[in-house]
Amino acid sequence: MDPDRQLVDRARTGDLAAFEQLVERHRDVVYRVGARMVGPAEAEDVSQDAFLRAFHRLPSFRGDAPFRAWLLRITQNAALNHQARRRPEPTEAVATLVEDAGDGQERTPADRLEERERRERLEGKVRQLSSTHRAVLVLRDIEGLSYGEISQVTEMPLGSVKGRLHRARGELINLLRANAYDWGLPE
Repeated sequence: MDPDRQLVDRARTGDLAAFEQLVERHRDVVYRVGARMVGPAEAEDVSQDAFLRAFHRLPSFRGDAPFRAWLLRITQNAALNHQARRRPEPTEAVATLVEDAGDGQERTPADRLEERERRERLEGKVRQLSSTHRAVLVLRDIEGLSYGEISQVTEMPLGSVKGRLHRARGELINLLRANAYDWGLPE
């Protein structure tokens, strides 16, 4: 059972408070997916667009998939439409893609600077992927969605999701290897 089902049903009957709860519940993931698709400067616009589209399309929500998957599909489409309207040139770092090591040791300013620079380089490499590859990579490896959820979000067959994810990872590895000195990867 979809944990959002009751709120969706209430929102369909005009209960704005129920839709506000849905927004609160999914705001962070919608923003993160938007930010990783179009960059942080545009992520708020994409998020607002996605929620507005979801609100207007709520009567057409069939419930075959969880609300979250349906909302992320709308978010992905909003991000792709936003990208199509402008030439993407990332200038800022997106939210953390690589978590801190968490070894409990105090990090020096130089270590923090190096970590931030690595994150920015990685984010730039992720943005160089094609939009389809970037979408499946972000949804699986960063947001942690299952293959089935990604299939629902992207409306691709499960085999296509797995294939595109495999190609996206290979493409990212090749991009990273182009500057192997930055990452310490073997040639």
